[in-house]
Amino acid sequence: MNRKTKSKIEVSLIYLFLGFMFIIIAYPLLWTIGLSLNPGTSLYSASMIPENWSLAHYKWLFTSPQSDYVLWYKNSILVAVANAFFSVLVTSFVAYAFSRYRFRGRTYGLYAFLLLQMFPALMAMVAIYIMLNMIKLDDTLVGLTLIYIGGQIPFNAWLVKGYFDTIPKELDEAARMDGAGHFGVFFKIMLPLAKPILAVVALFNFMAPFTDFLLPRIILRSPENFTLALGLFNFINDQFANNFTRFAAGSILIAIPIALMFLFLQRYLIAGLTAGGTKG
Repeated sequence: MNRKTKSKIEVSLIYLFLGFMFIIIAYPLLWTIGLSLNPGTSLYSASMIPENWSLAHYKWLFTSPQSDYVLWYKNSILVAVANAFFSVLVTSFVAYAFSRYRFRGRTYGLYAFLLLQMFPALMAMVAIYIMLNMIKLDDTLVGLTLIYIGGQIPFNAWLVKGYFDTIPKELDEAARMDGAGHFGVFFKIMLPLAKPILAVVALFNFMAPFTDFLLPRIILRSPENFTLALGLFNFINDQFANNFTRFAAGSILIAIPIALMFLFLQRYLIAGLTAGGTKG
């Protein structure tokens, strides 16, 4: 078998794999979109391509007095924005300290971050609930946000620290020769050059409140504090509930803020890859 034939076979296998993965991803997505456009409410009588499609379920989510979808949407956006902002801020400070400074306990701190990532979050649910109850933040969006921020520090700190380590320390020294202090180096040198990895951290932490169900289920009890994942679950969790089409419509709309956040951060990702550096 010559090299040209071998190359064609490899390319064909790659395209077949990509096509197979596209079908796996697209099929449930198309079913969800089709389900949200079916005029009925039953899952079994719905079809992927409805003959008489309708936007009645989307209208019901936003206009029906029985629906708290707008409130859940607002709660999710508030938690997502706060989680993304403070996670980036806190993680950046932690990663900067571990990347640029040498202090007692630094190595053990990094090992602790690594070990914390090995345990599933489910193991800490009881302790989290007790802690929030002690400080009177259970059943609040503030308590949920604090748990999201703190829970992501070990993974995000490792991620950002690895990126900070790739930034030459000569830039820090040059900035300090020009009179910059610790915060000057951090905000004027490190953060602008680390925009790609900070954009990834912001996106992941922004997505978490929209897709996570388990943590809000344990912390939140009042319907007015529900996030989207928890609120939509109530459409189908009851024995006699049959709102699968409304559930599908609400699920589709979750993608809108995530897509907008991705488009917003994509610009900073490209800017971070091309801006900054040294001239030689």
